Amino acid sequence: MLRSLRSRLVAAFVVLAIAVLLGVSGALFLVLRELHQDSTVASLEDVAGSVLPQVRDAIGTGNLRGTVAQVRDELASHDIGVMLVGPDGRLRPLTGAPDGPVIQATDLSIGETAHGGVSLEGRSYLYVATGLRRAAAAAPRAIAFLQVDRSGALALADLGRTIPAVTLVVLLVAAPLAWVVARSVSGPLRQISLAAASLPGSVPAPVGVEGPVEVRELATSFNAMTAELGATRARESALLANLRHDLRTPVTVIAGFAAALRDGTASGEAAVSAARAIEEEAARLERLVDSLGQAEGRADEAPQLHLEPVDLQAVVATAVARFADRAERADVVLSAAAPGRALQPAETTVAADDQAVDRMLGNLVGNALAVVGRGGHVRIEVTEATLRDQPAVAVDVVDDGPGFPPGGTERAFDRFWRGDPSRSGGGSGLGLAIVRELATEMGGTVHAANLAPNGGRVGFVLPRLRA
Repeated sequence: MLRSLRSRLVAAFVVLAIAVLLGVSGALFLVLRELHQDSTVASLEDVAGSVLPQVRDAIGTGNLRGTVAQVRDELASHDIGVMLVGPDGRLRPLTGAPDGPVIQATDLSIGETAHGGVSLEGRSYLYVATGLRRAAAAAPRAIAFLQVDRSGALALADLGRTIPAVTLVVLLVAAPLAWVVARSVSGPLRQISLAAASLPGSVPAPVGVEGPVEVRELATSFNAMTAELGATRARESALLANLRHDLRTPVTVIAGFAAALRDGTASGEAAVSAARAIEEEAARLERLVDSLGQAEGRADEAPQLHLEPVDLQAVVATAVARFADRAERADVVLSAAAPGRALQPAETTVAADDQAVDRMLGNLVGNALAVVGRGGHVRIEVTEATLRDQPAVAVDVVDDGPGFPPGGTERAFDRFWRGDPSRSGGGSGLGLAIVRELATEMGGTVHAANLAPNGGRVGFVLPRLRA
């Protein structure tokens, strides 16, 4: 059985070559046979022309049969037979044998010739008949020269000599053509097959778009599929990386308050506050786990945000309380300050997802606490801003740490970019990237800047909720 496409294509070309060879052989046989028949007829016409004067002279002397018999005997060595043609068109042997079949020679003028084929005694003959006289009762009208028709045998013999050459030419043309066509189809298909086999483990590189139109369309579709798969896997990896990063902050807060409860640092009302903080962080963990379950099976979709009125000043106050213990243990002063006049809740309320804003602010504060040294300061500011010529609210986290390295403010929000680990606290490089993704989804922007003489400012701007 021919199982592979290449073997089937080669077999198809072999069958086609055989069919072409048979067709060429049949056509060539007919041409060669006709040529041999024409050659035999031409030879008989030459013979007839050479003996016709002798036969016509015999008519005048009344010795026609004797002369024809003499001519017959002379031509017998050349395998040429001689017969007379009666008024009815039948061939008449010179012996007492029965008359032969009728040939088309009754209307021949004197010296005019006709030729054709006839069957005698089970054999095929070619003949040339020449007119002898106009009309005479019971007198022969023409003389016929006959020779066995060997044109078929001669044509087969010629084919026997030419077919090997024709076969060689067909093979020389068909074999490379079959190989090229088979390779042009099977080669790209093999590449696609090998690439598809690697899909469970990794996303393969794009395959070459080559071969016939159908194969190129298949390769193009396969490349589009693998590109989409690669993008989906990248989004899935980004989602999982974001969740791992976001899970780290609640775990750190819970560990800090749990340690305070264990060593007695938190007692009385402080212990109640610690327990409340642990409960809140556990609720945050639960929400993150729920969001992981919601994201399962749709990692290629954008984050599912639920926009509602959110007072950013209230979120900032919650963040200060949430990170207070961590800041205290790091000997860092964490505070919320609004430069200038105090803003009213209506001026700091935005349409946002409260969990997303909580994640954004938690990442900013967590990064700031990680980079400032002991005795440092981290301040959260909420101010009025403008975004695309519309009222907006800005939230900035300001610290007196080492700031960003040269060029760092432009790359601060790139995924996995960490700058100098000695100044970035050895983080994963995802915190600020998550802030940018969430801010963009809610129609906002992000910014980062260095402060003089040292320190940095990082924050986001969200459109203010209109009345």
